[in-house]
Amino acid sequence: MKYPVLIRKENIISNYSLSVVDLPGCNVEAESVDEGLNKLKKAVDEHLEILAEYGEVIPSAKLIDDHMKQHENVIWAILDIDIIPYLGKSQKINVTLPELLIKKIDARVNKSADHKTRSGFIASVCLNELSKD
Repeated sequence: MKYPVLIRKENIISNYSLSVVDLPGCNVEAESVDEGLNKLKKAVDEHLEILAEYGEVIPSAKLIDDHMKQHENVIWAILDIDIIPYLGKSQKINVTLPELLIKKIDARVNKSADHKTRSGFIASVCLNELSKD
């Protein structure tokens, strides 16, 4: 999932404040944006682990355009988080799909660094579709 990151320059000399607006409590401060993104990735992973441990729903990411209506004069970045590990134990299911569709899925997976497996691709597409509710 691609979470928008709000970045604010806290003062002229140094320090940035970074937060994932869609995950309340996921905020960090850092001397550089790169350092902040690394710290924020760790904070988000820890936050999602806690949500998964308590069986809570993983919040969906909204579009940067939606957040821009509420936050002006800030910088935006994207933090790409693989939320699949936080959705619970994997279960094997039997799914029947047309051969041509399977070939298209496999071709996409082979070309993309975002998806390592057919199952990962299908899970990602399903999560994207389910987040529209």
